[in-house]
Amino acid sequence: MAMAILVKVILGSIGFAIFWILAVFPAVPFLPIGRTAGSLLGAMLMVLFQVISADEAYDSIDLSILGLLFGTMVVSVYLEKADAFKYLGRLLSWNCLGAKDLLCRICVISAISSALFTNDTSCMALTQFVLKVTRQHNLPPLPFLLALASSANIGSSATPIGNPQNLFIAFQSNISFLDFFMGMLPAALVGVLVNSIILVCMYWSLLSGCKEEEDTAAEVVAEDEVRSHRFSPDTMSHLSNGNTNGSLSATVDSSYFVTLRSLVRSSESERPIVQNGASESIRSSNASLRWRMIFWKFCVYLITLGMLISLLMGENMSWTAIAAALALIVLDFKDAQPCLEKVSYSLLIFFCGMFITVEGFDRTGIPSSLWDLMEPYAGINRVSGIAILALVILVLSNLVSNLPTVLLLGARVAAAAGAISLSYEHKAWLVLSWVSTVAGNLSLLGSAANLIVCEQARQAPLHLTYNLSFWKHLKFGVPSTLIVTAIGLTLIHSSSSKYVPA
Repeated sequence: MAMAILVKVILGSIGFAIFWILAVFPAVPFLPIGRTAGSLLGAMLMVLFQVISADEAYDSIDLSILGLLFGTMVVSVYLEKADAFKYLGRLLSWNCLGAKDLLCRICVISAISSALFTNDTSCMALTQFVLKVTRQHNLPPLPFLLALASSANIGSSATPIGNPQNLFIAFQSNISFLDFFMGMLPAALVGVLVNSIILVCMYWSLLSGCKEEEDTAAEVVAEDEVRSHRFSPDTMSHLSNGNTNGSLSATVDSSYFVTLRSLVRSSESERPIVQNGASESIRSSNASLRWRMIFWKFCVYLITLGMLISLLMGENMSWTAIAAALALIVLDFKDAQPCLEKVSYSLLIFFCGMFITVEGFDRTGIPSSLWDLMEPYAGINRVSGIAILALVILVLSNLVSNLPTVLLLGARVAAAAGAISLSYEHKAWLVLSWVSTVAGNLSLLGSAANLIVCEQARQAPLHLTYNLSFWKHLKFGVPSTLIVTAIGLTLIHSSSSKYVPA
């Protein structure tokens, strides 16, 4: 593409720069409006500066991706309501054999849940679980929080629904869910294993010895509290459930004593009848409610499993997710508004603005010119070319974030690889997915999942709070990202040709 006229290049660059600053630093002092508003501002500037027309801006919004995001978020809300994430949290401490065992469990659970429910959702749901379990066992939170965030990013690479950039790649490449999964699974599995080994080696002494003095004085959390956390994906509530449990306990105790006083005042002849009748009625009612709840949870898990099977069979991803979401809403047989309010509509709006902003920046011709300079050295059919391409993706993903990098480079990388053969085009999409995803582990600002873990830990209740700093993360992130990326690229390079889409 030829360079656009100078004025559009300058104005388009300004619009994209404003979007990037607010996306990476949402609380920047001169304009603290946040990521979502910053995304809309960037989109509006692209239209206002006439870099793209209003119709072109609307056309740049990918409704398929938005539909899939919405559907998976609704499914996640109902899974949370069915205690799926609570059961995952219980696996963290069930028959735990020590700190290293707990660390490996967090890596595995985080990776699996991220592949199925997106990395951001997994981190939102599990961060406070991890903090509570580490406090309960008197362990330092740092390696466990790093395990949660980094494994979530690596595990999310395995499926098209694991993270936003994979959604875009799956739709643009026309690679089926099964082909994508089979192509990425070896790299994801080995990546999680290697990442776990790096964590254990780097923090061996910390996991084997005693904590620092200020940490050992931290309050130990009761096991019941570890299992009482509930997940709110939109509000990211940090209120302690201890107050809720206390209030519930007080209500039960109050009801009990009121009933007891009534029984004492009743006559001797009436007392056994009232007690026996009430007890039988309560037992019958509780048993009925319990079985109805078990059946409802089973149906929720069954519908979710059906959604995953449909995706593996190659059905349309966005409509499959929406259909599963609607099935869960009907199954609940209640007003869906409370559940729909938990959907992160701000994230959907952010995506709309980002699609428009990136399309406008693409129209300036700058990305095409930069790719023209780099293309001769980044051939997907050479090991050196894959290494250079991976390095470019790695750097850009940490400078402008992974999703804009995929939006800007995706079509160009695929076109260059497709000129060689279809198998190389397939490999190029997988390389782009793997590197842009794992690149999120390099620094704290590399992915939204990292920031979610950091903020959740910082804003947790006082006895659980922990400050995951930029430098603490970077010390682990650099070696882990470079090693895991290299190993994953080797596996993708050797295996992706087996899964070429028809």
